[in-house]
Amino acid sequence: MSELSPLIINLNLILISSSIVTLIFKKIKQPVVLGYLVTGFIIGPYFSWFPTITDKADVQIWADIGVIFLLFALGLEFSFKKLIKAGSVALITTTIEVISMFLIGYSCGHFMGWNHYNNIFLGGMLSMSSTTIIIKAFDDLKLKTQKFTTIVFSILVVEDIFAIFMMVLFSTIIGNNNEAGLKIIESILRLIFLLSLWFIMGIFLIPTLLKKIRLLINDETLLIVSLGLCLSMVTLTEYSGYSSALGSFIMGSILSETIDAEKIEKLIKPVKDLFGTIFFVSVGMLIDPLIISKYFISIIIITILTIIGKLLFSSIGVLLSGQSLKISLQSGFSLAQIGEFAFIMASLGQKLSVTDSFLYPIIITVSVITTFLTPFIIRLANPTFNFLNKILPIKIKIILEKYSEGSQTVNKNNDWKAFLKTNLIIIIVYSIILTGILIFIPLIYPIINNQFGENIGDILSLLITLTLISPFINALLFSKLKTTSFKNLWEDKKFSRGPIVSIIIIRCLLALIFISISISKFSILASLGISPTLAIIIIIILSKKLHNQYLKTEEHFIFNFNEREYYKRKLLPNDNITKKLMEKDIHFETFSISSEYKNIGSKLKELHYRERFGINIVSIIRGMNRINIPGGNECIYPLDKIIVIGNDEQLNLFKIEIESKIPIEENNIYNDESKEVILQQFVIEEESLLLNSSISESCIREKNQCLVVGIEKDNIPLLTLDITYKFKKGDMIWIVGEKDKINELVNGSKSKKFYK
Repeated sequence: MSELSPLIINLNLILISSSIVTLIFKKIKQPVVLGYLVTGFIIGPYFSWFPTITDKADVQIWADIGVIFLLFALGLEFSFKKLIKAGSVALITTTIEVISMFLIGYSCGHFMGWNHYNNIFLGGMLSMSSTTIIIKAFDDLKLKTQKFTTIVFSILVVEDIFAIFMMVLFSTIIGNNNEAGLKIIESILRLIFLLSLWFIMGIFLIPTLLKKIRLLINDETLLIVSLGLCLSMVTLTEYSGYSSALGSFIMGSILSETIDAEKIEKLIKPVKDLFGTIFFVSVGMLIDPLIISKYFISIIIITILTIIGKLLFSSIGVLLSGQSLKISLQSGFSLAQIGEFAFIMASLGQKLSVTDSFLYPIIITVSVITTFLTPFIIRLANPTFNFLNKILPIKIKIILEKYSEGSQTVNKNNDWKAFLKTNLIIIIVYSIILTGILIFIPLIYPIINNQFGENIGDILSLLITLTLISPFINALLFSKLKTTSFKNLWEDKKFSRGPIVSIIIIRCLLALIFISISISKFSILASLGISPTLAIIIIIILSKKLHNQYLKTEEHFIFNFNEREYYKRKLLPNDNITKKLMEKDIHFETFSISSEYKNIGSKLKELHYRERFGINIVSIIRGMNRINIPGGNECIYPLDKIIVIGNDEQLNLFKIEIESKIPIEENNIYNDESKEVILQQFVIEEESLLLNSSISESCIREKNQCLVVGIEKDNIPLLTLDITYKFKKGDMIWIVGEKDKINELVNGSKSKKFYK
């Protein structure tokens, strides 16, 4: 027998140990992430009382895969529309928090005598809060439906973007540490260009691909397709010189805009959980008690600075963005911890060989302490507000109230803002697409020249290039020039026409530049000067087909980008209604009905939800169908989603009801053989009371809950049953039902009481 691979032995040790430790952590109501870290420490090299991992290299490879899938799943939960909806509150708060905590972390490391890169990574790690821990804390404290939690979630979305950008920025700076500052700026601009190009092309192509193959794929193939797309983008980003984590996040964010996003999330979850577990365990394996004891004072200092700094600057950020003092404190106190992104950033520092070995266990210890304290810190928000409300002078409270009310009533919509925003998006998006075409299309020029010769090859190459860039040149020249904001501004002859004409000229010059660049690559046409450029521009301007083609392309992109939102809009409440209700402390919440819910199959009028909990059911979503304002005769079925309206207290009570399951004692069918459904046959004898009765007359289904599935006569099975057929002597009846019911039927058919 061959020797068992160390990889399998290590995986067995990780999973068995993790399952035991996390069950204990579940029992004591602590986040499972802490359980994984503890597991890693127990099976790591610094704990000798337990079997130890034999080959760290294999575990590290699996941990790297774990980071890829963690960020892929994070990308699936992310959406650029969420980022836009997060608005100024999330952007202002995150900017203040990240910059402040980065400076605090860097200064703290500098004060303790650490080197430059340790300080940079410490600042980055202290900037990020933990999405996983916050969601767990909100669930445990029954806070998920309150107003401030939506602000916290929007801040976390923006933080995720900051974290990804920071990781890429660190990699770029460190990778170019011997190059000039301009080279670093060039690398960053190149990254922004590639990110934009990948996202635009991904949104244009991938939702269309999934739509085309939707009828051909099941859950298994959708999982394979999703993982294949994820790893393809990982390979592409690595090939381009950027981290694999960035590629997985980008593909996740592209797929998040499709209507299959939620299904992909569910399919990917077991894979993410498996490799994520290995990643967090590998983090725990680096906890060195000697380093922790040596740097104990540093850990305490960093922990205190993290908690005070994050809750202080997060609260200030939310307050400055126009929220009330209470909402600001609740939001700030929720963000006072560090988590999974700190681990990923720490592993990046080690992978790049720029951080010292002591930084990893220090940051893990700080994360464990802040994670453990998170629920207690969140609970302190309201007492802190009550205390401040008592001691603050009345003038300051009036100023804060006026500032909050004024910020929320500012009119953000004006014609100039809409016009400038539209034109800026057009200039950026189409410049990126045209630049991408002009960068990659020359790769095929040598192939064409080899096939057709230089002169003919140049002409064919130019035609291909112009065919590709023409729709986007047309869009750059004419797109969105007849909007309402444009018309309103154009009517103001004195003040608006000059700036509008300037913007139009900029767009025309950009079109001229891109066409000139495409022509300049061909020596014959370049020698003729500007004439071909002007001729091509005129052709593009006069081409109606080209303009129609562009409109189709734009419509296709916009539909793909908004497809998931269009679908959700049919199923979920309107966002504007939701916001208005939240101001009145009333919320919509969606509950999923488990197959183990104790009232499955019951009618709404029998459940008395409104009388018992004060809530109202707005809609029932069943598959692709939505039942609005369901009547009392509507039943509750497994996998239904019900949209409910109520306040925090009512929704929390209703959640307890929905999560209640059938007690095992009331449904203990596993060891009851009499409940087992069996197939049995018996013969109609001369004395049987079923003789000369039809199936319908015998009422077998109604009286005995049994089903006649076949009748044999003269050894010839009657495959098509006729309920009017009358049983004859010698007929063999095939019947399905519970064992005791069949016995009752067979014995009862010989009794005079059978029909009484």
